[in-house]
Amino acid sequence: MYTKYYGFNEKPFTLTPNPRFIYLSNNHKEAIAHLLYGINNHYGFIELTGEVGTGKTTVLRTILSQHNYRSALIFNPFLTQIELLRSINTEFGLNSESKYINDLLDELNSFLLQENERGITVVLVIDEAQNLSPEILEQLRLISNLETENDKLIQIVLAGQPELSAILDLPELRQLKQRISVRYRLQSMSMDETRSYIRHRMVIAGETGGVCSVAQHSH
Repeated sequence: MYTKYYGFNEKPFTLTPNPRFIYLSNNHKEAIAHLLYGINNHYGFIELTGEVGTGKTTVLRTILSQHNYRSALIFNPFLTQIELLRSINTEFGLNSESKYINDLLDELNSFLLQENERGITVVLVIDEAQNLSPEILEQLRLISNLETENDKLIQIVLAGQPELSAILDLPELRQLKQRISVRYRLQSMSMDETRSYIRHRMVIAGETGGVCSVAQHSH
């Protein structure tokens, strides 16, 4: 009813990120360039921050869908240390049944060494990372210790709202903060970019001549 009245084949605006509707502003393109630089150079830790709705998830999905990485996305930051490791191993298709952190780490390490030998870059993305406890962030630092003599075996992207930067400033997390080699803060789109973004989504939604088309032709 809604789409037919306004002349679309589908809804142009939904809360769920859809790769088909992706619109990259200059800011998004810069964020992608920073993340790719950090991941492809195996810097280990990368931080992406931005206010709600600035497009962090869009940027992450774009990178992971367009590059041949072996990736895992963790969207539930309210996990214990053992739950986090189990979630990571499950995402990579590994054994995640053990009750012991060391067993899970050994399983992950073997997988990472195997992928490294095959020349595959492994990426772990933690979304909504501003909700992670200092204990879990420290656990991630320990995971990042998995490395060869000259290479980080896993690239960890911490994505979250600006509060994430404040959390990483805590004294007990100074070792982790020192390891973050690449940081990018997504800004809001400009007015011109916002207009282009709206128009872009309307076109993708397949305008078929409803109220929207009538309104445009009347100007």
